[in-house]
Amino acid sequence: MRFIDTNVLIYAVSAAAEDEEKRRRALDLLARRDLALSVQVLQEFYVQSTRPSRPGALTHAESVAFIESLRRFPVQAITLDVMYTALAICGRFRLSYWDSAILAAARLSGCDIVYSEDLSADQDYDGLRVENPFTSAPRNAR
Repeated sequence: MRFIDTNVLIYAVSAAAEDEEKRRRALDLLARRDLALSVQVLQEFYVQSTRPSRPGALTHAESVAFIESLRRFPVQAITLDVMYTALAICGRFRLSYWDSAILAAARLSGCDIVYSEDLSADQDYDGLRVENPFTSAPRNAR
């Protein structure tokens, strides 16, 4: 399983001309079947995609419809296990809590790769690897 971070979803809905290549890559990723995400990712997506200062901001209804389209993937809930795992990751790797919570949700979802533009690419977090899907083709496509 592969875990997708919020930035993948943001690029998937971007209408900005400069994001065209990233939008294509994000949509290619979302066509996969072996993905998981978390409630945190969905929350961050909603907030960022509807932010009034964002060029091409989605309406509430558009953002909710996109989130609904992602229900085909497993979604890791925010739980005490996620929180405690995130706190351990935060302490070990000196990451922000929110980045650690992404990694914790990925680990608890059984993922081995996190697709993210925000975390350090090719970093290994105790068997959980981060890949930036916008700088290289994701491994093991479909």
